[in-house]
Parts: sequence; C-alpha cells; structure tokens
Amino acid sequence: MSAPSVQQSVEPQVPENTPLPPSDKPPGPWKTVWTKFRKNGFAMAGLVVLILFILVAIFAPWIAPYKPDRIDFMITNLAPGTDNHLLGTDEVGRDIFSRLVYSSRISMFIGFSVAAITVIIGSIIGAISGYFGGWVDAIFMRVVDVMNSVPTLFLNILVMAIFGTKISYMIMILAFTSWTGVARLVRGNFLQLREMQYVEAAKAIGVSNWGIIFRHLMRNASFPIIVNATLMVGGAILSESGLSYLGLGIQAPATSWGLMLSNSQEFMLTNPMQAVYPGLCILIVVLAVSFIGDGIRDALDPRQKNSRGRLAKWRKSFSKSGI
Repeated sequence: MSAPSVQQSVEPQVPENTPLPPSDKPPGPWKTVWTKFRKNGFAMAGLVVLILFILVAIFAPWIAPYKPDRIDFMITNLAPGTDNHLLGTDEVGRDIFSRLVYSSRISMFIGFSVAAITVIIGSIIGAISGYFGGWVDAIFMRVVDVMNSVPTLFLNILVMAIFGTKISYMIMILAFTSWTGVARLVRGNFLQLREMQYVEAAKAIGVSNWGIIFRHLMRNASFPIIVNATLMVGGAILSESGLSYLGLGIQAPATSWGLMLSNSQEFMLTNPMQAVYPGLCILIVVLAVSFIGDGIRDALDPRQKNSRGRLAKWRKSFSKSGI
C-alpha cells in the first residue's frame, strides 16, 4: 500500500510592489485638532481672511498701485474709482487703497510681534511661578497684581509720550502691559500638571527642574497658550489703532489703520468713507482672529463632542414636541 500523501500548505506569494495595509495607529493630537477645526465654518473663514491679509501685507509693494506717501494736491478728495484710484484719495491726494495695503504691513506686524513677545514672557513667568510655588509664586503674582492695578491705556500713553513713538517702543510697551493674563493662565495649568505622575517619574530618573518645565510641562500646556495667543493678535491691533488714533502711535510718513482713522476724523462730515475703509479692515481682521481663536478652543475642548450631541438631542426633542 502506498503511503497517504501529506498536503503541504503553501503560503501565497505577495508581489513586491503590493501596498501595505493601512495602519491602525490613531491620529496624533495635532491632526485631531485640525480635523475638528476645519469642521468649524466660521473658524475656517477667519483663517482664509487672515491668510489673505497676511499675503497682502507681504506683497504690498506689488499690490499697491502708488506709494503710500505720494502727495498730489491736484487730486485731493477724489471719489472712489476716479482717475485710476480704486478707493479715491484723501485730503492731500494720497491714494487710499495704497495706504490701506501698506497699513496692513505695520498693523499685522505689530499684532503678531506683540502676541509672540507676550506669550514668551507670560509663559516663562507663569511656568516658573506655577512649578516652584512658595515664595517664588508669591513674588511673581504680586507683580502681576500690581501690573493689573494700573490702567493699561494710561500706562501705554505715558510711556509712549516719554520714550517716543517708534514701532519698536510700541511693540515693547504693548507686550509689557499684556503678559499678565498669559502668566496667570500658564500658572494655573502648571499648578495642575506638576502633580501628575510623569513629573514624579522624571524627577526620579534625574531630570532637572528646567528640563521638566520646558520639555514636559510646557508641551502639555501649549494648547491653551495657542488659543490665548490668537486672541491677543486682535487685541494688539486694536491697541495700536487706539494709540495711533490718539496721535501717540505710528507717525507719518509711515501709515497704519489707526493713523488713517486719526487723519480722517476731521473729514467725517465731508468724506466719511476715509474712516470707513480702515475701520472695516480693523473690524474684519479682529473678527477673523477671534473666530480662529474660538475654533481652536472648540477643537481642543474634549467636551465639545458631548455638547454637540446634547444640542442635537434637544433639537430633536423640540421638533417632536412642535416647538
């Protein structure tokens, strides 16, 4: 009798160029935030508008048809669309559209610079205060209380009147009077994060205090800092516009939206559109930044999904009840 044949299992050969199956690795935190953020229509619209203004500020020399300080007394107070002037001219014949385009450079530069410096100063002070606690926290928080007790607008006007109206001075004074809110925010997060178990583990393996602060805790506290930074850009633009409107900000021949508002206040009855254009630019940029900040905050909020679910259930119950 012949021995029974044993069937050998042969594994199918996979071609070399066959793509690998998709990985089951969950998306990272930044990808999750971006997925939630782009579902927010107002936030995406604000991001598009802000990017548009940034591009206008970068390419201002190529977008503006005239120099912002080009004076021509023969074409003063022209109506929009007259003699190749899209938005008309002002009281000394300067092209309003060109001045708006160049003003975006200074206003946006001041807004982002103040926000960056404020976040750096406030994050460092808040991190040190919240992590070490004790007398260090007491000293820093008393400094914050003193800063908050002084009216910000009064302090800005006083410093600008003493030291001058250079752009660098304006950026420093606006940052100097705005870091307290970031410091309190970061301090509150560090008071909670320093009690986590991974901090004790890092101390046990010999990681220094500064390494824990900047390599571990600061990374976990970055989300609320980013939200606050986006909102501070709009606040800095408004502060610069207010100082320029009062005559203590940007000075000619440079131009900004606040300076354009200041120059147009004498012509509100005869040519009110001179004030409408820069005012609209300030309004649109501040709203765009606010929408972006709200969108980031909603994307970072873990309760947002639950709140949307409850809202959908409420709407469904109302529709059934006929309300």
